Amino acid sequence: MKKGILTIVLSALLGGVVAFAVTKSMTPDNPGRQVVVSADGAQYRTVNLDMTDYPDFTYAAESAVDAVVYVKVTVKDVTRRIPNSIFDFFFGYEGTPQERERVGSGSGVIIRPDGYIVTNNHVVEDASKIEVTLNNNKTFEAQLIGTDPATDVALIKIDAQGLPVIPFGDSDNLRLGEWVIAIGSPYDLRSTITAGIVSAKGRSMPNYDGEFKIESFIQTDAAVNPGNSGGALVDKAGNLVGINTAIVSQTGSYTGYSFAIPSNIVKKIAFDLIDYGSVKRAVLGVTMRQLDDKLAAELKLSSPNGVYIVEVLKGSAADEAGMKEKDVIVAIDSVKVTNASEVQEQVNKFHPGDKTVITVVRDGKEKALDVTFKGTAAENGSVDEEGGVAFYGARLKQVPKEILERLDIKHGVEIVSVGPGKVMDAGVSEGFIIMYVNDEPVSKPQDVIDIIKKSKRAVFVEGVTPYGKVSYFGFGI
Repeated sequence: MKKGILTIVLSALLGGVVAFAVTKSMTPDNPGRQVVVSADGAQYRTVNLDMTDYPDFTYAAESAVDAVVYVKVTVKDVTRRIPNSIFDFFFGYEGTPQERERVGSGSGVIIRPDGYIVTNNHVVEDASKIEVTLNNNKTFEAQLIGTDPATDVALIKIDAQGLPVIPFGDSDNLRLGEWVIAIGSPYDLRSTITAGIVSAKGRSMPNYDGEFKIESFIQTDAAVNPGNSGGALVDKAGNLVGINTAIVSQTGSYTGYSFAIPSNIVKKIAFDLIDYGSVKRAVLGVTMRQLDDKLAAELKLSSPNGVYIVEVLKGSAADEAGMKEKDVIVAIDSVKVTNASEVQEQVNKFHPGDKTVITVVRDGKEKALDVTFKGTAAENGSVDEEGGVAFYGARLKQVPKEILERLDIKHGVEIVSVGPGKVMDAGVSEGFIIMYVNDEPVSKPQDVIDIIKKSKRAVFVEGVTPYGKVSYFGFGI
């Protein structure tokens, strides 16, 4: 009898040990998830929903909220009274100018204890007065230090010392699904905190106005509404990883998607404005398109990951580094890139003159190219090594005699390349022949520069396209 009882006890203990061993071996890295083996040999899973398994935002929220401010903006609009009689129309009466104030609001983030604050350009654009209210309800009048419409970043400053700040994090290290919090003042609800995850990276918006933009947004599902613009996107450690800037909505309110400018872009722009008074933007000098399966197959690539080079601008940093059409950019400074927005984000971290290594795939093989970045535009009138003269981001050269004869014109200056600048913004393409600037004929690049130097407000250019069609463009200076 005793022997039978002992056998049963030993069998039960052995079964328990085996079940424990199976459970331990199948779930070595996740104590919250367990595999249990029943008496009949069946397996089933259990999940331990312990409070320690949930993200804790208390540290990030409490350490960051005091460094997010409320920004109030006053904009003055000038209008004229509409003519109200037939005499007003005939005698050209324009009415008395009437000034009206418009008030808007947004958010900002303190990045230095001496009062430097980043926000969105669209928050402070055209502002005649900017007021900043801290989380302790102290209000200061702010000075606009500088703006960068291409990235929608602006820098303002208040006269204060010892302010709380949010340290910059590395937005390149953000992972999909990572928890983040958004802090701002939606609908004037000061210091509002919402949470979400990183839904996507490298997002861009449709560009309907044709302006030069650098966009590689962090997409999150943290609730962001009007008034959150310029506020902070913060990771669990309390680091600034983005500046909230936009939503996609048909109602104007949050519908599940919000977008933030990565902190690595914000940091570079902000400290350029502090150190230099303007943004020193590096330019690679290529036009790009997204890879797809068909193009990847044509290029004999293993996957459609990378950015296809459509054109390399002559004399650009890419050209001098040996980059060629049909190359595929796969990494910049060891950071992998999969779309044009990510390429722009990485290039934007550099200054003119900085060096890095860009990895491309050419003929099915990876090739590392040493690149020295150039600036957005050389000073007007400066001459490069190939004899090109800088003109608002474009390069000018004497028109070859054979082109003059083919187009049946007697004089002109050729635009041989177009980079970021006022010429590009005007929609002008490479190969355009400038014949007149402000109604004065031009025959060589120096003629164009001399006329520009005399101009006070605007430049009006008349010329012909490479196909001989008469065309015009102009811009303010």
